[in-house]
Amino acid sequence: MPLRRAKGRIGPARRIARMSYVVLARKYRPKTFTEMVGQGHVVQALSNALTQQRLHHAYLFTGTRGVGKTTVSRLLAKSLNCQGPDGQGGITATPCGVCQACVDIDSGRFVDYTELDAASNRGVDEVQSLLEQAVYKPVQGRFKVFMIDEVHMLTGHAFNAMLKTLEEPPEYLKFVLATTDPQKVPVTVLSRCLQFNLRPMAPETVQEHLAHVLEAEGVQAEPQALRLLSRAARGSMRDGLSLADQAIAYGGGKLEEVAVRQMLGSVDTSHVFRLIDALAQADGKAVVEISEELRLHGFSAASTLEEMSAVLQRMAVIQAVPSSAEADDSEAAEIARLAGLMPADETQLLYSMCLHGRAELGLAPDEYAALTMVLLRLLAFKAPSKEKKTLNEARAPERATLQVAPPARTAVPAVGAPPGRVLPVLEPAPAQPPHRPPAAVNPRPAGEVVGVPVRVQAESARDNAQAAGHLVPTEEGDFWHATVMALVEREAITALVRELALQSQLVGRDEGHWMLRVERESLNQPASRERLQNALQAAGYAVKLGVEVGAVGDSPARRNAAAAAERQRAAEDVILADPFVQDMMRDFGAKIVPGSIKPTIK
Repeated sequence: MPLRRAKGRIGPARRIARMSYVVLARKYRPKTFTEMVGQGHVVQALSNALTQQRLHHAYLFTGTRGVGKTTVSRLLAKSLNCQGPDGQGGITATPCGVCQACVDIDSGRFVDYTELDAASNRGVDEVQSLLEQAVYKPVQGRFKVFMIDEVHMLTGHAFNAMLKTLEEPPEYLKFVLATTDPQKVPVTVLSRCLQFNLRPMAPETVQEHLAHVLEAEGVQAEPQALRLLSRAARGSMRDGLSLADQAIAYGGGKLEEVAVRQMLGSVDTSHVFRLIDALAQADGKAVVEISEELRLHGFSAASTLEEMSAVLQRMAVIQAVPSSAEADDSEAAEIARLAGLMPADETQLLYSMCLHGRAELGLAPDEYAALTMVLLRLLAFKAPSKEKKTLNEARAPERATLQVAPPARTAVPAVGAPPGRVLPVLEPAPAQPPHRPPAAVNPRPAGEVVGVPVRVQAESARDNAQAAGHLVPTEEGDFWHATVMALVEREAITALVRELALQSQLVGRDEGHWMLRVERESLNQPASRERLQNALQAAGYAVKLGVEVGAVGDSPARRNAAAAAERQRAAEDVILADPFVQDMMRDFGAKIVPGSIKPTIK
């Protein structure tokens, strides 16, 4: 009675046929050096060495994942053991690929080629077992090749066990080591190897190779989809091919930009363009609305900042070199338009914020809120700040209670300057606005504290000098400089309190109230102001401090800098006036090395 085959049961032959698909990364692994992509410097060096028979006994290949370390190792083993189509071949840079040795190495069953995964075989016993095979000559090929992958994972004892054999192996033995972290490989091993660094591949290189592979596979692919895959590969050809496999399955046999973006979680470039456009126009409302759109569509905040960084980088290049725009790129016109909307310095600032903002996303409870804060941070730099103006207006009544007396128009000697050297003092503006009557000034005995102008607005010349960081001496500058330096010398003030004192200008004082001025709001902290006030009270000045934000022309720090500059000029004048130095410069063309003259500190 004939047997019937059960319905729905798949035979072994059909089951194997259905599972015979080979992933792109394995199917298109290079079989010769000429098929290697993106590693021309390594291919050239190895090809020349094989052609000239100048073969080293140990090679070390380093580089990130998926750049071809294992592939180069197998190609080197094939070149050393290739027998040629007729069986009469020798060492060659172009293995035939059809002889028994080439076929066996490609299929992973060549008896004289051994691959050891050091990530799982990292102990001294595994390495010793491998080295025991070194005493035997090749069975099938011309050379034995020991390939140790991720060699940095070996233990210290395992490295020590292989040092002697690695330094003086038998003439038929070649070592090939591969690692993604060469910093962890002992220098004793590095010195015994010929090292090659396989570089991460450029996105253009990956894109070109993907286009070639997909054309061979008969898969339709949009250029922009390939561009996304090549950038997501991050320099790894294997990752690029694996992502292409995934994209083919996701897109049902074809690669489209929309499907690839959804698969990768990438942000649509149009959203990025709108964000940058809104930032260039200082439109905070649009920035927040676009950020909410990204939240609703489920786009990754990190991907948004990454895409923005890429666009901003291209904008910066176009701003520096306008002719660098790619003519065949569909996005080039929009990027060039955005580059014209935003100044170069703001482009650099936003690029830096996007890079650093990615590290902040994990610190915030909501990554989209963190994304919005990163984007709005640029607007905080672009928009004119009203905080200082509001602060000054709030403190106007407090400053109005101080007595005002115009200072004398005299020249003040420069700090640390030789006799006769003075710095001019510019004439101040009227102490009172024109519509107010002048305040009465009561003469006081010598030595008694006298108020100085607080609300004097600097003239344009004085503004320019202060903006340039120049010292503009004032009446109170000598007193405040001496007071602050005495506190610093006794270490009564340190850290931020010392910086507040050094960077501030005493603009007004009476019996119980002193007014300081600083240029940076960050120095005007309540804790620092209170500590400085306590230090002054301990020094005998029972006063209350007030601090305003504005232009500073005379501070202890600027006086110290002016004194240091004067000492430097005096030292340089002494050296240049020396007869021996003048003779050397005149007779031998000698030059004084810039920065080599230092004044003696007394």
